[in-house]
Amino acid sequence: MTNNPYQAYKQQSFMTMTSGDLLIALFDGLLKELNRALLAFQQKNLEEVNHGLQKAQAMLRHLNSTLDDRYPISANLHSLYDYFLNVTLQANLKKDPHGVEEIIPMITELRDAYYQADKLSRTAAAQ
Repeated sequence: MTNNPYQAYKQQSFMTMTSGDLLIALFDGLLKELNRALLAFQQKNLEEVNHGLQKAQAMLRHLNSTLDDRYPISANLHSLYDYFLNVTLQANLKKDPHGVEEIIPMITELRDAYYQADKLSRTAAAQ
């Protein structure tokens, strides 16, 4: 239990989210950390670059580990998440933001596709 009311509210809101909402929130967090790392690159704050990229890598590993392999698309998503993970690892190792700049639009597009799929799923379930 936390004494911080904001943390308690945040924790409660996550506990009541649907799986679609959680997935979108994870992608939003991933994009936030990647953009945070890009800003840190611009400011030459390598400690913050490392922190942002490590958090992004943890989120990518989570996305990859929670895929349901019963579906054929999962193999493609595994490859895509592995690619994103490799790009962030190389960016952190080489201290080069270019790869991160390239994957942000791809991740944004994937996030938006999940959002639309969740929206369609909810609409179909409501009918």
